[in-house]
Amino acid sequence: MVIIKIGGSLSRSDVLVDCLNAVEKNYQGRAVVIVPGGGAFADQVRLAQQHWQFDDYTAHRMALLAMQQTALMLKGLKADWVIVDKVAAIHTQLNRHNIVIWSPDGAELDDAGIAASWDISSDSLAAWLAYTLSANELILVKSAVIDESLSLHQLAEQQIVDNAFCGFAAKTAFTTQVINAQYFVLNTTRPIKGNENG
Repeated sequence: MVIIKIGGSLSRSDVLVDCLNAVEKNYQGRAVVIVPGGGAFADQVRLAQQHWQFDDYTAHRMALLAMQQTALMLKGLKADWVIVDKVAAIHTQLNRHNIVIWSPDGAELDDAGIAASWDISSDSLAAWLAYTLSANELILVKSAVIDESLSLHQLAEQQIVDNAFCGFAAKTAFTTQVINAQYFVLNTTRPIKGNENG
């Protein structure tokens, strides 16, 4: 199984559809779960919290809704893909569909002890999901230019991945790739060197 996190910033880019098409084309026959970033929807949550100064738990729940909105948008672009909110239902749906979009359930993440913090974004949630599902591979597709020689810790220092990501990825057996979206579209079938659990 491969978990592919589609960066939220791609929701403002024409390359988004190219990324989705690349997933559809190059991962046929493999179990794929798409994790949507919050994108512009999450940006609005940040702005609202800055203005109204409400607590991080409220912001966290709103940010999950942002991911759910992106999930709906991806479903709108790929009608054959299916949205799943509960982790336990993912395997069942993967038996019926090649590609599943995860729309995270707030109560389930609360029960799993996921902290309500901006340090934990959809990057870390994708790593948690990959661990929970015993996935073989996690790919984070980003709009940013990625230096393949950098470790995950260095990518976190550059704010390419969130602050909690390395902690989530460190305890796992899956391989991790952080990749630029355009590179992903052009080179999806090639193994990516560097930044692997380092």
